[in-house]
Amino acid sequence: MRRRDFVRLAGTAALAPGLTRAIDSDLFVRTRTAPSWPGYDDALVIDALAGPIQFNIPQQTLPLEDAALDHIRRSGITAVNLTVNARANEGGSAFENTQARIADWTSELRAQPAVLTGVRAIDDVRDAKATGRLGLILGFQDGVPVEDDLQRISEFYDLGIRIIQLTYNVENKIGTGCLASDDGGLSELGIEAVARMDRVGMLIDLSHCGPRTTNDGILFSDRPVSITHSGCKTIFDHPRSKDDTTLRRLADRGGVVGIYLMPFLNPNGAPSLEDVLRHIEHALDVCGEDHVGIGSDQGIVPLDVSGDFPSRFEAVSRDRTAAGIAAPREDTIPYVPDLNHPRRLDTIADRMAAHGHASRVIEKVLGANFMRLFGEVWR
Repeated sequence: MRRRDFVRLAGTAALAPGLTRAIDSDLFVRTRTAPSWPGYDDALVIDALAGPIQFNIPQQTLPLEDAALDHIRRSGITAVNLTVNARANEGGSAFENTQARIADWTSELRAQPAVLTGVRAIDDVRDAKATGRLGLILGFQDGVPVEDDLQRISEFYDLGIRIIQLTYNVENKIGTGCLASDDGGLSELGIEAVARMDRVGMLIDLSHCGPRTTNDGILFSDRPVSITHSGCKTIFDHPRSKDDTTLRRLADRGGVVGIYLMPFLNPNGAPSLEDVLRHIEHALDVCGEDHVGIGSDQGIVPLDVSGDFPSRFEAVSRDRTAAGIAAPREDTIPYVPDLNHPRRLDTIADRMAAHGHASRVIEKVLGANFMRLFGEVWR
């Protein structure tokens, strides 16, 4: 659904029945029948780009409210790669604002020890599963907070950062993003940054990087790398997705791609669960079953498209467009209506089973592949 169409519908308070169902976060629980794949609650479930609350379209701020904590508890998700980097603004530099955001989430971890736990090592993910908590893996979606001081990589590592995406859509001092007209690949500083991340044991993420920068990141790293949240360009040609050659190269060197749940999966309208499965299955065909996962690019708390959502969506879109970081199709609501509930990865597992995928493949896509990757990279 295009933004202008949603605004028109919301203004008349006449939401279509399908959209009304999509925003009812309890409908999944009330109507759930016997699952196609019963292994979800026992599986390690890792969302390689997500958060406890929405971050693309902010709907709640910290501290987490009781309703959000309830969604987190029943999601069945073991761990998420949580974005904690921040842009520069009038209040401070990207470095300063990122430090503040890390402090905010560190405080939230202390405030909610029964629900949340920090992840700095592979055993912390196992502990999150054993104790029924959500593990927060602190990560960046942009290398800008590092700027040109590579010592900051070690400093951020000490603060708990375990994943850094090198660029976000546009160019920075490290490399080039996927929306830039000319991708020059990794800079000399970027090559040094990759080497420093390898040494400290930090996972390199290439999701928003341009084609050449993505391939440079794969080739210059001594360790497997990640594309935590993307799609398959062969299925739908979008600048945020990756071509088959890149996906094969990633897999050949041991990396993992996470499929996102965003409008970048299809050419028009809201993407469906079947669109998600098409990308997962193509990635499995290209990369093999050991190199595909999920990176939803969503909050666990469902997106609430009622009330003042249209105005907030417009404001975020204007801000991203003004900053030059808005990708094509960002005028479509950033979610998959079929998966707008906390157990979204459970639904994906069920649909994979219905499509005939073996349990071992489902377990790998749900989290075992990213778990293996973390174990190979983190110190």
